[in-house]
Amino acid sequence: MLLNQEEYIEQAFFFRSFQERLENGYSTQEILYAMKSELISTVKLPLAVDYLLTEVKLSGSMSNAMKRMRHYFSPFQTFLIQEAERETGRFDFRTALKVLEKEAQYRSDSPSIQGLFFYQFETLSRNRLGFDDGLDAIAGDPIYNENWQQWINFPLRQQLGIIDFADLIYVRSEYYKKKPTESDIPILFGEREGRIAYASRHRDPMFLFAALSRHLGYPEVPRLQKTHEEENLIPVLKRRIELLENRLQLIEEELNGGINLERFYKKDFSRS
Repeated sequence: MLLNQEEYIEQAFFFRSFQERLENGYSTQEILYAMKSELISTVKLPLAVDYLLTEVKLSGSMSNAMKRMRHYFSPFQTFLIQEAERETGRFDFRTALKVLEKEAQYRSDSPSIQGLFFYQFETLSRNRLGFDDGLDAIAGDPIYNENWQQWINFPLRQQLGIIDFADLIYVRSEYYKKKPTESDIPILFGEREGRIAYASRHRDPMFLFAALSRHLGYPEVPRLQKTHEEENLIPVLKRRIELLENRLQLIEEELNGGINLERFYKKDFSRS
C-alpha cells in the first residue's frame, strides 16, 4: 500500500542514519536498536524496525523480514536490500541505503510516477542488478496502476534489449501520439518525456536518464565515490562476521540445553 508523507520522511532519515552509522563502525543490530527510539512514534516505522531487529538476531538478514512486511516496505525496497545482503553479490550495502534514502525523499514530496519509474529502472541498469527480478519488484509497487504493470511485464520485459529503451518510452508518450496512428494503447509518459526519449534514441540509456534529470528534475541515482578494493571489502566482511556470530550464539545455546526462543516471541508486525 502507499504510505503517507510522514512515513517516507522517517524512512529517508532511517536509511541515511543507517549508512552513516555503518561507516562509523556500528553493527546492524546496534543501529536498529538505537533507531527504534529515535523515530517518531506517530508512524509505523519503529514497529517495522523492531521486527527487522528480531529477524537480524535470528538469521542475520533484514530482507527476510521485509518480504513479510509487503504492506509497509515496497517490493523494490526489499529487492535492493536482498541484493545487498547476497554474499556472492557485488551490490554494496551502502549504495543500497543511499538509493533507498533518495527514493524515500522523492516519495515524500508528491512524486511523479514517471520520475519514480526512471529512478528505479536506472538503479537496476547502473548497478547491473538484473532485469527479471528487478522488473518484478518495480511492477509490484502499488504506485503503478494496471496499465503500468502490464507495460512493465510486457512489452518492456520482453522487448528490452531487442528494441531500444528510448523507443519503448517514445511510443508510449504523448509526443508519439501526435503522429498519425491507429493505436489506442494507453499513454504512460508525457510529451516532454517522449521528446527527450526520441532525441536519445540509439544512444546509451544513461544519457537519457541524465537528460530527464536536467530537463524535468527527476532524481539521479546516487553512486558511491570510488575507493580502494580493500575499503570496499570491509562492509562485506563485517556482515559476514555478524552472520557467523549469530549462528555461533544459536549453536552455543543449543549445546547448553536448548535455544531460548522467548526473545523471538514479539508481536508479528507482518500481521498487524
